[in-house]
Amino acid sequence: MSTTQTVKPSVALEARQAADRRRWMLYGVMLAVALVAPFVAYPVFLMKILCFALFACAFNLLLGYAGLLSFGHAAFLATGGYYTGYMLSQHSLTPELGILVGTAAATVLGVLFGVLSIRRQGIYFAMITLALAQMVFFFYLQADFTGGEDGMHGIPRGHLFGLIDMTNNLNMYYFVLAVFLFGFLLIQRTIHSPFGQVLKAIRENEPRAISLGYNTDAYKLVAFVLSAALAGLAGSTKTVVFQLASLTDAHWHMSGEVVLMTLVGGVGTLFGPLIGAAFVIGIEHQLAQSALGDWVNVVLGVIFVVCVLTFRAGIVGEIQKFMKKNFR
Repeated sequence: MSTTQTVKPSVALEARQAADRRRWMLYGVMLAVALVAPFVAYPVFLMKILCFALFACAFNLLLGYAGLLSFGHAAFLATGGYYTGYMLSQHSLTPELGILVGTAAATVLGVLFGVLSIRRQGIYFAMITLALAQMVFFFYLQADFTGGEDGMHGIPRGHLFGLIDMTNNLNMYYFVLAVFLFGFLLIQRTIHSPFGQVLKAIRENEPRAISLGYNTDAYKLVAFVLSAALAGLAGSTKTVVFQLASLTDAHWHMSGEVVLMTLVGGVGTLFGPLIGAAFVIGIEHQLAQSALGDWVNVVLGVIFVVCVLTFRAGIVGEIQKFMKKNFR
């Protein structure tokens, strides 16, 4: 009996260590691909994918691990972008300081949204976030510093730390890659921490988590604010890349698009939002250059319906299910 009890934990530990090794090997391969990618593909297109991948990862932290569906995440993306653009164009800050200001503004807005909405659940939570995001949209439409419908153009990229010229697309790409890796690893660490395990427990059965003594509203608020901050970081970085901040990022359509990216890639998976963002941005790019350019939203809508009806786990989720079923 004692031998069996000794062997089982050892086997479980070895399996967990093997899984960790495979995961870090995958991280290494993906990092190597990302480092050489700008020499194969157009760097600006790759930077767009990375920015939206970070946005989708931030949204997935809230939906996939806390079980909260927000229809207002575009507000955080736009807030980060507008405040970063304003600081770079009007106050001549270096890009890293401008991005920090934009991220801080999105974080503050996340706290406000969270305090007002976090006590609601399901469709009520989603509708409150949508209503608040629409208020933010109309504020940016009327505000003088945003340029209204014209947006903010010609935002300078500047010099990173006052030294590195960010007008060079290669320099800009590696900076954006570093920002994405920071956000991705922060999310990875969060979901594998005790805090992340509590979030999963809340997602699965909130009354049980409450009965165990957890302040679920506080946990959800922290997750919401962290998600908002990372969405703002994505918006800030995107503004520096494209030297533009516009109402498109604040529109409700953008909130729907990040939902699509997450669902297509795989809700509650670590790499799902990254794959989903690359898939959706790639489809949009290809359609925009074809005769179906005016039908982009229709095609994306069809993809959304097919995803919901046929493979709810998303691309990464379905691959994981296949691997577990056939390669145990």
